Amino acid sequence: MAFHLLSLLFLLLLPCLTAAQSNGTISIGQQLTAAESTEPWLSPSKDFALGFHQLDSKDLFLPAIWYYKIPSKTIVWYASAVNPAPRGSKLRLTANRGLVLEDPEGREIWKSEISTGQAAFGVLYDTGNFLIVNTNSERLWQSFDHPTDTLLPTQTMERGGVVSSRRKDTYFSRGRFQFRLLEDGNAVLNTINLESGFAYDAYFWSNTFDTNRSNAGYRVVFNESGQLYVLRENKQRASLVPETVSAKENYLRATLNFDGVFIFYSHPKNNSTGDAIWSVSDVLPENICINNDIRKGLGSGICGFNSICSISGAKRPICQCPKGFSLLDPDDAYGSCKPDFILGCEEDGKKSGEDLYYIEELRNTDWPTSDYEQISPYGKDECVSSCLKDCQCSAAVLRDDTCWKKKLPLSYGKTDRDETGTTFIKIRKVPSGGKKKVDVLIPVVSVLFGSSALINLLLVSACCLGFLVVNRKKFMRPHQEDQGVSYMNLRCFTYKELVEVTRGFKEELGRGAFGTVYKGFVNMGSSNHVAVKKLNSVFQDSEKEFKAEVNGIGQTHHKNLVRLLGYCDEGQNRLLVYEFMSNGTVASFLFGDSKPNWKLRTEIAMGIAGGLFYLHEECCTQIIHCDIKPQNILLDDHYNARISDFGLAKLLTLDQSHTNTAIRGTKGYVAPEWFRNMPITVKVDVYSYGVLLLEIICLRRNIDNEISKVDKAILTDWAYDRYQERTLEALVENDLEAMNNVTMLHRFVMVAFWCIQEDPSHRPTMRKVTQMLEGVVEVPIPPCPWTLNITS
Repeated sequence: MAFHLLSLLFLLLLPCLTAAQSNGTISIGQQLTAAESTEPWLSPSKDFALGFHQLDSKDLFLPAIWYYKIPSKTIVWYASAVNPAPRGSKLRLTANRGLVLEDPEGREIWKSEISTGQAAFGVLYDTGNFLIVNTNSERLWQSFDHPTDTLLPTQTMERGGVVSSRRKDTYFSRGRFQFRLLEDGNAVLNTINLESGFAYDAYFWSNTFDTNRSNAGYRVVFNESGQLYVLRENKQRASLVPETVSAKENYLRATLNFDGVFIFYSHPKNNSTGDAIWSVSDVLPENICINNDIRKGLGSGICGFNSICSISGAKRPICQCPKGFSLLDPDDAYGSCKPDFILGCEEDGKKSGEDLYYIEELRNTDWPTSDYEQISPYGKDECVSSCLKDCQCSAAVLRDDTCWKKKLPLSYGKTDRDETGTTFIKIRKVPSGGKKKVDVLIPVVSVLFGSSALINLLLVSACCLGFLVVNRKKFMRPHQEDQGVSYMNLRCFTYKELVEVTRGFKEELGRGAFGTVYKGFVNMGSSNHVAVKKLNSVFQDSEKEFKAEVNGIGQTHHKNLVRLLGYCDEGQNRLLVYEFMSNGTVASFLFGDSKPNWKLRTEIAMGIAGGLFYLHEECCTQIIHCDIKPQNILLDDHYNARISDFGLAKLLTLDQSHTNTAIRGTKGYVAPEWFRNMPITVKVDVYSYGVLLLEIICLRRNIDNEISKVDKAILTDWAYDRYQERTLEALVENDLEAMNNVTMLHRFVMVAFWCIQEDPSHRPTMRKVTQMLEGVVEVPIPPCPWTLNITS
């Protein structure tokens, strides 16, 4: 009888237990394990999930809250103070410590700091807020009180509250930007010093400070309707973002992005097609690069030191190094730039500034916090001359008749249409220390003449012989310096030298439209192995043009380009000497026997995009490659992508005077405009890159005649069909790593289809491509690449 009563009681309680799981309630003792297969805790409507987010390292995880129904995983909260949790770690709700994260050995990594009392249970609400409460349902802790980089509707932030950006899009450590409500009532956006946390000047403020505290702001409110405002003590609202999108029909969030822009996003809740994306409703500030109220002038500004901030069409910052400077950290596009030369008074010695430096002129550009001297009245020539002669001057701005001289590091760099002055930046003509060998010999010889005549004669002879050996190339070919190629960048080889270097052109590395490449060995500083390319059919009667083009190639410097080391121009022999890439071509990497991992493939894709962006927009003279394909992308010792053969299209014997010219490129990678009477622009490279990106994603060639199914033989056609059918897994079959990062996969595929649009005006620039790949800007849904009609 007792057994039947217990059974009946269990059946009566079963719906209650099920309801507890479905209403977002988490019981004491419930736990999650850090692994791919672990199901998260869900809110009642399943709008939000609390669980482990797997990081790029794959064996590290982060406790986080995200939108559960949106295919592209969008995280709105994460345990910001936590070290990444190794696989097998436990996230458990406890009575005395609240939410606790422990590693597989049971060591505490992080916990929610609950107030006094014992926790009774936790609740994940449909607002995205996770609460821990006691037996009286009194709040002990909630995630809304500890925001990371995102605010959600119904969330508030009191005075002293802080929202911090991430370091990078997928790097969850604290970044350089903050949204804060100050004690004086002002809501501000500011940069910080990452080491100390010291807050620099604000670049946006709400103007809700008031000396009369009853009128000052005291709370930031993101209400249910989607309005974000500062609430004053007198209950008046100071709007930050108005209600522009329906909160009933859309998910809303306000996220401080890693680049410092506070963006207000919306995403339709009814997403039956599965192809909806986050749309930008508003941004703060309108132009993050322009700050007209810099007070202390500390820190670097939005971009790093010596960098220039410009605003994109999406109102996101673009940071660029000026000419003569390069990124301090090549992997941080928003970081500081360093001069590629030494600028200093000791280095300049007794030579005049005009001999050592030249001036690069910039428009609408300024570093407003780097002035150290003001001279007026001054004209352009006087301002330039003054900076050249001043060993402390790195740049100068002439505004009206006033010359403002600036010294390193340059900070708060910006481009601004309202900036009426002209900026002059000082760049060294030759690398510092370039001629010290000769200078050192002079005092040595002087000392030697103080000793006995015979010994002096012998030693001087030895010095002269050494001098001749060091400089033998200059004495053997003194006429070549006047023929357009800088010795500071490139070495001029004789044909005989290259025959010796390649052992008679014995070991062939590859051949293509531009020529045949051979492996060689030469002592060039840190470089030993080289690749020597014998060019096909270059102009034999245009020596000046050849040297001009080679000099242009030699002046390109980027981490994703193969560096040109030297050349040979002797009679009918035209050869180029490049640094040797030990890991071969991307073609052999992608289509070989072993299957390269997803992470490395994405890094290679982004590296190629960065190199093309440099060729199109950042090098001295714009370069259109005209033959982007996996055979022309090489891999260095660390598998960094390096573009080869750039700039060589102009060295062919084809007519250089027209943009509408004979078809260049390789079947399958050639843009449609090559076949039509249309101008050839950088967009031909964008098209080829889109095809290559699909090859990198799918690990197969664009045209594969060995595939029996006709509809699958051409990769671009087949991939777009799979995209329309929403079966992206077919593109990366059996690639679990790619499928575990479906958000990035989806983003990369959409970028590829934008690149191969038939109409070149619809293709993005490589600048935009890099931003979309990095997740800096949203990727719109691409139209069918082939539905456009372009008449010739």
